[in-house]
Amino acid sequence: MSEHQEWALPKSIQIKPKTLDFDLNEALDSLVFIRMEAFEDGLTAATLGTQRNGYGVVISPDGLILTIGYLITEASKIWITTNQGVVLPGFTLAYDQTTGFGLIQPLGSLGAPHLEMGSSALSEIPQKAYALGHGGLAHSMETQIIAKQEFVGYWEYLVENALYTTPAHPHWCGAALVNERGELIGIGSLLVQQESKGQVVECNMFVPIDLLKPILDDLIQQGKTKAPPRPWLGMYTVEAEGQLIISFITPGSPAEKAGIKDGDQVIKVNEKRVFTLSQLWQTIWGLGEAGVKVPLSLARDGELISITPTSIDRNTLLQKPVMH
Repeated sequence: MSEHQEWALPKSIQIKPKTLDFDLNEALDSLVFIRMEAFEDGLTAATLGTQRNGYGVVISPDGLILTIGYLITEASKIWITTNQGVVLPGFTLAYDQTTGFGLIQPLGSLGAPHLEMGSSALSEIPQKAYALGHGGLAHSMETQIIAKQEFVGYWEYLVENALYTTPAHPHWCGAALVNERGELIGIGSLLVQQESKGQVVECNMFVPIDLLKPILDDLIQQGKTKAPPRPWLGMYTVEAEGQLIISFITPGSPAEKAGIKDGDQVIKVNEKRVFTLSQLWQTIWGLGEAGVKVPLSLARDGELISITPTSIDRNTLLQKPVMH
């Protein structure tokens, strides 16, 4: 065990091993603790911090670890801890910004079992599932998948068929969501609010494992997928009262260079009216791959203005890991 074992989930929501059809101890031992240090001058240092902690799950016999990508983006150092107390450095093998998945290659033998991947396609909702964290039974819980639907992020991100679970795991970053057969069906990404039975409840959003399967071999072999990179502008945008308001401009981004400002309201993309974040991102991505010009109509101080930034591949601004 590591030093991160002092807290525990309430026993009322912990998993009841006697009710399971799979080896819970083996599943729990596939979860690892991830501690990383990011480059201090990295693009994400200001928003995500330079020290991040979370979980990962071993998904292959050779120790390959799957986690959520924002945990390891721009990592200068990664340390992996197993339930058996093995501590090893790791290396960022891949971060796929389209899905949000990240892969870590441990630099040594973890001696940990791996979880088999299942399918995140669901026959019914709600459906029982289990959210597993590093640290054993006290850090894992019974939960229910209450929704499977689109998730849209203000940071130019969209996931179709995201899995929403409640009660929410308090340490969701990189947690494993497994089905009643003990198969991996999702990776923890966020704590969100979701309407369920007429009430707003706190949920975890898990990225569905089915998004990984078609791209896993490419990520392992090339560190990226064969798909061309999406156009990225670097404008954080929120949806509020039917309006799309730009809340933050990434320094050095195409949006900043083109003169887009915080508080601008997005009205149109390429003369097409957009009303939701989903429409905004999908319309931009539909213009072509990274490098395409993105004609925007913006409302600023009561006036309608036109600005056409030239998009880029976001990866070109990110600090890359260095093998020593």
